[in-house]
Amino acid sequence: MPFATNDGVRLYWKSEGLSSNPALVLLNSIGTEMGMWDRAIPYLVETFHVIRMDTRGHGASDAPDADYSLELLAKDVLAVMDAAGLDRAIIAGVSLGGMIAMELALLAPERVAGLGLICTTATEYTEMWTNRVATVRAEGMQAIVDAVMPRFLSAEFIATQPAQARTIRDAFLGTPPLGYAGAGAAIRDMAVMERLGGIRAPTLVVIGSRDVSTPLAGNGEHLIARIPGARTTTIDAPHIAPVEAPEALAQALAAAFA
Repeated sequence: MPFATNDGVRLYWKSEGLSSNPALVLLNSIGTEMGMWDRAIPYLVETFHVIRMDTRGHGASDAPDADYSLELLAKDVLAVMDAAGLDRAIIAGVSLGGMIAMELALLAPERVAGLGLICTTATEYTEMWTNRVATVRAEGMQAIVDAVMPRFLSAEFIATQPAQARTIRDAFLGTPPLGYAGAGAAIRDMAVMERLGGIRAPTLVVIGSRDVSTPLAGNGEHLIARIPGARTTTIDAPHIAPVEAPEALAQALAAAFA
């Protein structure tokens, strides 16, 4: 298993597709791991050299007991890019992954060839995430899973694709509470909105038409308005778009960056 290291923390990553294709780094939502991209990978590797990783605190990456920051998580991505031999890459992330991508574009613009901001936000939900972090630290993942799953996936998908939906639920429940809380602290303390005008990377904002967690109103609209030259597309998807709309998402990224 390939691991990169940042700040003494091991970060699991994998490479897929032809290295001659444009490099695309995929970042997962909080409470998921790189498997959330499985359904999209066959479409993405037609166009891109894909690097995906488990965010600190998730999947096979280490889960230190600490409050993480977006800057720290962005530096984790740089460590993975270094391990993969990538000087520059398109960075695409869902939810927390998109927040990390924005921070990375501001921290190390020379490393970012493009941004795919998928079902994400720069809007601060401090009170909600303060409460969420406290709940998970005290009671574990089981305490919030039933509230989160209907926000991740559509009711129709859960009913008609129970095995796929169970995979996402199991990954959520398998996330170390310390890792989820650490990453939740990064969302709680996010301070990206007022800096969005400094992003210079070509940016695609992907809106899920059925996303109830980070809909266009109050979320994506601010990214579109504040990031210079940002383009946008809407796909028929809920919050975890790669699971329910893998082909449409891959086509959107290919049209923007290939």
